[in-house]
Amino acid sequence: MESIQAIKQRFGIIGNNAGLNRAIEKAMQVAPTDISVLVTGESGVGKESIPKIIHSLSHRKHGKYIAVNCGAIPEGTIDSELFGHEKGAFTGATQTRSGYFEVADNGTIFLDEVGELPLTTQVRLLRVLENGEFIKVGSSKVQKTNVRIVAATNVNMFEAIKKGKFREDLYYRLSTVEILLPPLRARKDDIHLLFRKFASDFAMKYKMPSIRLNEEATDMLTKYRWNGNIRQLRNVAEQISVLEENRSITPDTLRQYLPNTSGNLPAVIEHEKSESDFSSEREILYKVLFDMKSDLNDLKKLTMELMQNGVSQKVKEENESLIQKIYGDDENEEIFHEEETTTAPVKLLSIPPEVTVIPETDKYHFAEEVEEEETLSLHDKELELIKKALERNKGKRKAAAKELGISERTLYRKIKQFDL
Repeated sequence: MESIQAIKQRFGIIGNNAGLNRAIEKAMQVAPTDISVLVTGESGVGKESIPKIIHSLSHRKHGKYIAVNCGAIPEGTIDSELFGHEKGAFTGATQTRSGYFEVADNGTIFLDEVGELPLTTQVRLLRVLENGEFIKVGSSKVQKTNVRIVAATNVNMFEAIKKGKFREDLYYRLSTVEILLPPLRARKDDIHLLFRKFASDFAMKYKMPSIRLNEEATDMLTKYRWNGNIRQLRNVAEQISVLEENRSITPDTLRQYLPNTSGNLPAVIEHEKSESDFSSEREILYKVLFDMKSDLNDLKKLTMELMQNGVSQKVKEENESLIQKIYGDDENEEIFHEEETTTAPVKLLSIPPEVTVIPETDKYHFAEEVEEEETLSLHDKELELIKKALERNKGKRKAAAKELGISERTLYRKIKQFDL
């Protein structure tokens, strides 16, 4: 078996940190087996190197190695990408397509950012891990595959399981062996080595002299908290290599490329929002909404009082005018009285029965005069209609009956009944 140092040289891994060495050692130990491996660590720590080591040292090294970034594939197409689809399975599926699990049969699949997989895809992946079976999208045929899965994530899996975003059974199937890569801030002795390697690479790439840090700048580089880990360090080295004419880098120059720094102290990293933070924000939002509701209720109450006072005065004037028309000016004394409350309705007294005043309501107030209509009995109306029909038809019963819509016999009986 190759040594750890030989593996580092082979895959371009720089550093002598104990945590890094332990991760490489575990990868070398599990490589000859087919057990699933979960690589964990922060974003930018170089997790993609571990599955390459595992594949190259396994008996599958002559098979295909496919790396899949699960977070970069849209949710609607990830099942098709991983497991394939049949022609006509969905809009745009113009032909049958093989998925990664079919193409990588007898090889290795690296599922990067596996924590971003949709729950429906997690169910399909669990079946592959348990018995090596999968079904293409739009098909009912079960297919077999012999694929080794190495997954990686920068998500706190236990937190994701607690929130229902990741299946617990799938986690334990993926993490038969878990390999943790330490963050760059835990590898302080490796930071300057990595920076020098990147500076040398960019000097060759851009055909310019390599940049060098003085002692104070090196100390600042080492103490800085690299939130983006190796990826961020590489970007800083590239920026300085391209933009700085002076190839000797001082702390003042380096500080311009390190955000959130104060002198040579480590940067302050913002902590992730906890549940209590979100709870506090919700409480503040609820308080603001309740205050707004209270203000609206006060405004509504004030508006209603103004409307009631204004309308009450209008009703009073209308009722006074109506009484003056009925009784005259002399009869208008002591007609109205108000109760002691400020919003009490105005009451109308001594109103004659033929006049109805509608009491004050919340919105509109009006008074109207009801006229009594003349009424006739059914007997009188029937007699009047028969008389008019006979008069218009000059006594001809047949014509009169037709006009009335009754039979001539019925009309004859009515004439006798009414003694016409």
